[in-house]
Amino acid sequence: MSNLFLFLLSVIAISLSGVMTPGPMFAVTIAKGKVDENAGLYIALGHGIIEIPLMILIYFGFSQFFTYELVKKSIGFIGGMMLLYMGYSMFKTRKNVKEKILSFNYNSLIAGAVATGANPYFLLWWATIGAALVFNAANYGLFGFIIFALTHWMCDLTWDLLISKIVYKSKRFWNEKIHEVIFTFCALILFGFGLWFIISSLNITI
Repeated sequence: MSNLFLFLLSVIAISLSGVMTPGPMFAVTIAKGKVDENAGLYIALGHGIIEIPLMILIYFGFSQFFTYELVKKSIGFIGGMMLLYMGYSMFKTRKNVKEKILSFNYNSLIAGAVATGANPYFLLWWATIGAALVFNAANYGLFGFIIFALTHWMCDLTWDLLISKIVYKSKRFWNEKIHEVIFTFCALILFGFGLWFIISSLNITI
């Protein structure tokens, strides 16, 4: 049991190092947190809708599927286009301070799922680092895998919820200019990752 506890500590450390890295999920959480302090909960649930079935597939030995070049390129191109659209939608709301306008076409649950599924490097992470964690968890049986999956997802939930609550609680300090700057920054994150994924999928060198 002590070995399982140490393994879970490593899972927390590795998971947080990934989830705390700025990316599409981070940008979406900031935007949604402006409207709802609990947006991080729904974003994490949307993330889990994609991630948990993926963990199960890896547990049953399907990790190799996500390393196929065609799969990575297809997800990269389609996901990149989706992120570009999300970035465009967010950019349009950069000067709108009315709460009801800030959904940029997606509720938090869908935004979490889209930001996750549109990221080919998320799948690559699970096909490599994540797969290694799943295989180690499998050494402790089904119970170990379930505890591992919950621990990893709880890291996502804790961070996303913390960010959305911080953004929501601090929004009273946001004037129109600050709002515009933050939403422009988040839109650029989505644009940047979207272009990166598309360029990578097409093997374009710049």
